[in-house]
Amino acid sequence: MDPECARLLPALCDVLADPRQPVADDACLEKLLDWFKAVTEAGSSLLLLQDHPCLVELLFHVLKPQDLSSRILSFALRLAGIFAAQENCFQYLQGDPSLFVASAAGQLLVRVLDLALCGPAEGRISLQAWDWPACARKIVCHLEDCLRSKATPRVMQALHVLTTAFGHCHGLWTQGLWVQLSPLVARLLEKDPVPAPHALVDLLLSVARSSMLSSDPGLWETAAQTLSHLSPTQAGPLAAGILKLQDCPQALRIQAFGVLLQPLAFVLEATAQAPGMPGLLEGAAGDLMAMDTLPPSKSACVGLLCSALAHLELLQPLVGVARPASALAAGLVAGTDAPAPPQPQRPSPWPQAPLLAAVVAILRLCNGSAAPSSEAGGRLCAMLGGCVRVQRAALDFLGVLSQGLGPQELVTQVFAILLEYLVSPDSSPTVLKKAFQATLRWLLSSAAPPGCCDLEPYAQLVLGELLSVLRKRLCSPCWEVRDSGLEFLTQMTRHRGGQAGFRQALLASEVPELTRQLLQDPESYVRASAVAAVGQLSSWGLLAAPSSPEHAATPQKTPLEELLLVLTTDSEGFPRRAVMRVFTEWLRDGYADVAEDPERFVARVLQAASGDLDWEVRVQGLELALAFLEQLLGPCGPSAAAPPGALAQALQALCRVQLFEFAFRSLFDCDRPVAQKSCDLLLFLRAKATPPSNSQEVGDGPDVTSVEAALRRWQAGEQGQPLGELAPEAVLAVLRSMDLEALQDTLAESSDHVERSPQSLLQDMLATVGVLGDNEADCY
Repeated sequence: MDPECARLLPALCDVLADPRQPVADDACLEKLLDWFKAVTEAGSSLLLLQDHPCLVELLFHVLKPQDLSSRILSFALRLAGIFAAQENCFQYLQGDPSLFVASAAGQLLVRVLDLALCGPAEGRISLQAWDWPACARKIVCHLEDCLRSKATPRVMQALHVLTTAFGHCHGLWTQGLWVQLSPLVARLLEKDPVPAPHALVDLLLSVARSSMLSSDPGLWETAAQTLSHLSPTQAGPLAAGILKLQDCPQALRIQAFGVLLQPLAFVLEATAQAPGMPGLLEGAAGDLMAMDTLPPSKSACVGLLCSALAHLELLQPLVGVARPASALAAGLVAGTDAPAPPQPQRPSPWPQAPLLAAVVAILRLCNGSAAPSSEAGGRLCAMLGGCVRVQRAALDFLGVLSQGLGPQELVTQVFAILLEYLVSPDSSPTVLKKAFQATLRWLLSSAAPPGCCDLEPYAQLVLGELLSVLRKRLCSPCWEVRDSGLEFLTQMTRHRGGQAGFRQALLASEVPELTRQLLQDPESYVRASAVAAVGQLSSWGLLAAPSSPEHAATPQKTPLEELLLVLTTDSEGFPRRAVMRVFTEWLRDGYADVAEDPERFVARVLQAASGDLDWEVRVQGLELALAFLEQLLGPCGPSAAAPPGALAQALQALCRVQLFEFAFRSLFDCDRPVAQKSCDLLLFLRAKATPPSNSQEVGDGPDVTSVEAALRRWQAGEQGQPLGELAPEAVLAVLRSMDLEALQDTLAESSDHVERSPQSLLQDMLATVGVLGDNEADCY
């Protein structure tokens, strides 16, 4: 602890303990208690705090709950847990309505248990809870009472405490705690309904992830019973969590997977999809949901489907493969560390085809194109028709399923339903965005066999229809739709711009010309997306000359000129930032119009960026300057200084494009990210310009007086005076004289680090009650 803080602390405690003194505002107390907690957990300052017993007294006897916000009380409880168990923490656990206080009380109990049962004597601690110290036994008895209670809030609080304990503590005592309380946890399943099901699921997953407890067979039996007793909606998070575990019984994995598949299997059954297709639950434990067990309300049905789709979406990318014994042996021979633990694996076999059929069926139920003949199918149509939430979840999962294979018939259905959603006037903007994203993923996954640089034949046929839809969507009156269409075009061009089929179809459409026109869109987000799309189309040579006579009669600007116009004239920041990103990418990739005269290009862009009022544009300008530096002097990283000849030529070029003036001005920019980026750039340049021998005769250096004077004026805020013509030698001399490392450290600190210091906080709080002299308070 800082000596000045130690001097001020007793006086502050006296002030806070005096009921006649006004209590400081909640924000100050929050910061103070947070600082106390950090100081005590640092260890070295614990004795200093214990020298002031009034502080501990303050926490439980002076700071009354009715006098403080619940958030302040929660901080006090957490801090008190560092010192000792206090009996009145139980009253906060049992009945306080504030989530902040309840959470803090639970953390306090766990902290007390850990302090009482860990440490040098941990190995002698009995696994029988009744042999534990008195304060630990009291907590265990309290938790037992809560788990036996008929009041759901008390059960929930106990479950939360246990979840925290098993999730954050790893001592041997956790085994004894689980042995003592697991029968009471299992007995909760005998109640109807099961109390606090979400908290129960969290507890079981916390125990299963604990290396100390996951070997207990009773845990897996309780988990299996929980999957059976909870409703499909309640059991979904537990099933998904079990499937993500690195190691659990195979029978339980099969049961868990069946829980997640049941809603989709019900959809297939209700809509009579794919006769003869292997069942979705083949090999999974448990019976198919009965037709009359469909959730009765629309909200419950929608919630169940969305939950199942979301969980399955997270499982699909998992492709854990066991490490072969040969690889393990090779690692041991090479002296590497122990092998990594096995990673969670996707359930196998993965029912790709039935899942595709189920998702397509759900999307058809939502848009009304399904025609089910069963009563259950009719009920599903009524509940899911036009449901945007289910459409979004199904489209997300459909996009993820593009990573797997499927029969051609189903792939055809996938593209068909995606086109239906993209064409439909009933598709909401958010659904259209999801449909574009899913379509992109399926098109990118539909590559032809290795060695062929074109799309798969069916995807090529779809592309023609898709571009027709895209042309219409780019003319939509809804700006979100235009924006989603441009994002799709940008990504498709980025990944498939070199494929002959895509190029031919795109150039035959009106899409490139429409994209160009959207640079003038009234909505700034759309203009920014149009900039990105124009950048990609230009990079691949896909911006053809305008086909309409009225446009052909007037001289057409090049894409470079058009984007420069956006950079210098657009009133919104988003399009200008997008232009800077495109220009930086063009410079790095050697875009033809840039490569013709890179110096002229960089000079024009830096001139525009340096005067831009948007700090992100200025940061992007420095990023472009760095890309230019790397082209001249080599990439960033621990590399040798540039050869003298190359360095001299590079410095001349940098002076011609006025990069130094931009970088030095940015060094004193009022927006810290700009100054940080400039500092990084100048450090890179100085490293590249450092000669093998840094010795230089005194008096033989260039005259840097005018440059240093200008920099001092800029630092003082007088940035109107330009540097003028710079000599490379003068620039290097200034660079070597500047303490850029110290500036970098200063910029890395928060802008209010002095005012937020503990000393400043203590001074402010004492000043409010007049304890300090007139001149001692931090006026900030």
